[in-house]
Amino acid sequence: MQKSVLVAVDRLVKHKKYDRLLRRTTKLMAHDEANECNVGDTVRVHISRPLSKRKSWVVTQVLHRARVFDADSAAKAAAADAAAHHAGGSSGGGLGAPSFAASAVPPAQ
Repeated sequence: MQKSVLVAVDRLVKHKKYDRLLRRTTKLMAHDEANECNVGDTVRVHISRPLSKRKSWVVTQVLHRARVFDADSAAKAAAADAAAHHAGGSSGGGLGAPSFAASAVPPAQ
């Protein structure tokens, strides 16, 4: 669903009989007009008129952005690191990674 996000609201509730705190989570469907929210973001939502069967909330502000894993940049960094490691001719005794770290199976001894 475009422009829709699922917001989890956590709260603590005291159990009447056992006098313990329980964590409860409420899941709200919210409208994100700019489609700018990602998984893990902390957002502020306000109630609005019903926008659909399950959606009655609107994202008004993104308070904190979560770290997003970018596979392309990670692959480029790993390739550059591997190229620098192999070009340096390190024997594994210095600060660099051991020579078998780039292969799937360590060499037999």
